[in-house]
Parts: sequence; structure tokens; C-alpha cells
Amino acid sequence: MPERIRIQAIFFDLDGVLVDSSIAIPRSMNFALESQGLAPWPEESLHPFIGASLLQAFGEILELEGADPGLAEACIGSYRERYRETCLVETILMPGIEGALRRLGGRYPLAVVTAKPEAFARPILGKLGIVDCFREVVGPPLDPGREEAKAQTLERAMESLEIEAGSPSTPTPAAMVGDRHYDVAAGRAMCLTTVGVSWGIGSISELRSAGADHIVDSPEELAELFLQRGRC
Repeated sequence: MPERIRIQAIFFDLDGVLVDSSIAIPRSMNFALESQGLAPWPEESLHPFIGASLLQAFGEILELEGADPGLAEACIGSYRERYRETCLVETILMPGIEGALRRLGGRYPLAVVTAKPEAFARPILGKLGIVDCFREVVGPPLDPGREEAKAQTLERAMESLEIEAGSPSTPTPAAMVGDRHYDVAAGRAMCLTTVGVSWGIGSISELRSAGADHIVDSPEELAELFLQRGRC
């Protein structure tokens, strides 16, 4: 258990933590694969790619298919064509998360840090009625050539909330909440307290292997973690 430190802000991953994208993302990925003449995958087999950047995800999928890796950007274009039209219908709010956010928002500045472009993330949060919970919503630009590592996105969000990065000996007074190893790695890179959630795509073993400081099993448990004396 890490030393308890005072938390000044909380950063949240989007897919798998705040919203359930287990239909919207795989179906859009399959649409992209079919647009390039490739066979669709079983939707559950695409779940491990949720949380990665699209360029990375399609790069890995195309390699496994033995297809031209140069098709990745074309796949992203087709993916976004469908996702733009369907994401507001196929994405749903995680049960219990709104209540936890409302409780936490009364004490802390909250922000979203996602691999999804802000142009998609913000309308989804608005449609689901929780965009007002967040001080900032930060994601990469739509240009596939300008995708960034999750730690870079987190760093930009920290700058927006005026949270200065710490060091291993002086941890950053903020936390990163996520469901995949990408989120934990980003938080650790910026010396934040990292909290893994078990209701997303990633497994508890994945979160532990990535080095999450805490793992919680429900939004209620997540809220209690931060509301106990304002420390984590």
C-alpha cells in the first residue's frame, strides 16, 4: 500500500470506466475491417484492443491478419465513419458511476483523459448527462498521424488543472483511474496515485501486473476511497 497522500484532482479514463463501449467500438472495428476486404472478428475478441490508440489497435490486428500494415489509417477512417454515426446510441453509462462522480465532484476537480478524440468524447459525455461533472475533457486530435501516448494526454490534462508533476519521492497530488494497463502506466509515468477498476475491459491481474496502487470493484467503493479524509 503506498503512503497516503493528499489528492487535489482525479483523472478518469473514459471507455470501460465511465461508459460501456463494448458494442460501439468492436462493431466499428469490424466495419473498418470489412471496408478493407477483411473478415470481421467475433466482437469479444476485439475487446482487448479497447483502450489502445486506434493506430496501435489496427496495426496489431492487421499484423495478425497478415494484411498490409499501411491499411491502418484507412481502417481508422472507416471506423470513425461508422462510430460518428452510432456512438451516441451504442454507448451506455456504467451503472452507479454518475452517483460516484457527483459525490466526488463536490470535493475534487475531475477530468477525463482518454485515447478517444475529444470530438467524440465530449458529445458522448453530454448525451449521457455527465459532461458537467468534469472540469476538462482531454483526448488526442482526430488526425491519426497526431495520436499521442496516454501519458502525454494526461500531462496536458494536468496542465489544464494546474497540477504540477511530482517525482517518485514526491508523488503528484492527483490520481488516475482506469481499467487497462495503459491507464496505470500513464499514471505511474506522471507519478500519480493509480486506481484500477474491475468493472471495465481489463482484468484484475492486468491491473496488478501494471502496478496499480489500488483496485476497486464498484463506483461506490471508488468514491469511498477518495472521500475518506481526502487522502488516498
